[in-house]
Amino acid sequence: MSDKFTLYTPPVYPTAPQPPPPGARQPAKPQGTSFDEVLRGQLKGPQELQFSRHALARMESRGINFGPAEMGRIESAVQSVQAKGGRDSLVMLDGNALVVSVKNSTVVTVVDQQSLKNNVFTNIDSAIIA
Repeated sequence: MSDKFTLYTPPVYPTAPQPPPPGARQPAKPQGTSFDEVLRGQLKGPQELQFSRHALARMESRGINFGPAEMGRIESAVQSVQAKGGRDSLVMLDGNALVVSVKNSTVVTVVDQQSLKNNVFTNIDSAIIA
């Protein structure tokens, strides 16, 4: 018995992607910030401090101006609050009070020394003297 068997193995080719069956659920897109966006934000470093329209209007009506030295002190204070986990902070600077959204690096409002009396600051979780 010397029967010889030859096996023929056909080549294997990739198949074309098949559409999902009707009624199948599509994978949900993740919500929130993607890893790529977070990474790019970290590579850029801290955001530059911005002023809201409301804060700019208050500064103009009250005659408040911040020079480069004061801006550096404010930015340093905001970075300190951010390092401690603060989200909305009251920053005191030379008799002026600034309410800052730390997460957005945005000054929300500015109050001068004359307007501070009997003023209540709400929705803040931290305070710092710059």
